[in-house]
Amino acid sequence: MAADGSIVRGMWRPTRRQLVQGVLGLLLGIVLVVWALPKVAHTTWGAVFETLGHVGFGSVMQLFGLMGLGLWCYTFTLTGSLPGLRHVQALIVNLCGSSAGNLVPGGGAAGVAVTYAAFRSWGFSRRDISTSIIVTGVWNILARMILPVTGLIALLVAGGNLPQAVVRGGLIGAASGLALLAVFISVLVSDTAAGLIGRALDRVLRPLLRRLRSSREVAIDQLIRDQRGHIASVVRHGWLKMTFGMVAFFLVFYVLFWQSLHVVGLRMTFSHMFAAYAVGRLLTAIGITPGGVGFTEAGAVAVLVAFGADPAQALSGTVLFSLYTHVMEVPLGILAYLGWAMSKKTAPTDGAPHPPAALT
Repeated sequence: MAADGSIVRGMWRPTRRQLVQGVLGLLLGIVLVVWALPKVAHTTWGAVFETLGHVGFGSVMQLFGLMGLGLWCYTFTLTGSLPGLRHVQALIVNLCGSSAGNLVPGGGAAGVAVTYAAFRSWGFSRRDISTSIIVTGVWNILARMILPVTGLIALLVAGGNLPQAVVRGGLIGAASGLALLAVFISVLVSDTAAGLIGRALDRVLRPLLRRLRSSREVAIDQLIRDQRGHIASVVRHGWLKMTFGMVAFFLVFYVLFWQSLHVVGLRMTFSHMFAAYAVGRLLTAIGITPGGVGFTEAGAVAVLVAFGADPAQALSGTVLFSLYTHVMEVPLGILAYLGWAMSKKTAPTDGAPHPPAALT
């Protein structure tokens, strides 16, 4: 099937501990959604289902179109981080990785493994893949840290009382974003810092790399120190494209969030809705449950209700948004796996700076 078939056959498999953690995380997510969300929103699931029952087919398809547009926007971030990657390939990788992250125990590791295997099967070198994963990871985290700060600024401009959840989220986002940016810059400018950070990452990610069963993999600290120049080159040439993709993705998904609330009858100001959206996106970084499910909805609903939203409408719109950002990615991920299976494979050529990337 694949030109580098050993990668696909030896792809990541969850350990017993990861299986237990994954099952517990899934159960916790179910408990949070079924039991905790109505309590946070001060409503009932009966009221939520009654509200969702008024959403028409046209609205459902409109929301689906927005989701598709947002996913396509993110392909610019991936293609900017990996020269030679096509947008269709980037969409396939994004859907495959997201569906694995939302379903498989230890989903974050599974998503990275799927991304690695897909890129290798299309002929990309280990160096280019590693750089892409590192750079897009930093861009993703920075974006999620910046969102609450943006939401806080929007609220300050609009005036009014600020819920503690929004203030706390903005402060956490600002501090975390600055810390991550400082770490990333340190890696690029200091060989000593690159070594220290690389060794820390090596301890965390080494079990995953072993499960990729690639005997030629090097330690992450050596990888980062050897490839600092390559990472800097990718950032220098691709930062605008990656930033455009990330900003467009989050803007389109905000419109999706706004429309999800709109179709259930909830009307609020831009600043209030954006604050709720920003806090929810920040909480997706929580790895306890798949995709932070349960926590993201609770955070968004808490902010909406604090601003005076109708509880049933707030929870209904937030759940509708989550159906598109979590549940709908599963069938789309299956289609993406089929697309990957049918795509033309290319033998990896690690010596080539930008290996060919063909797709039928």
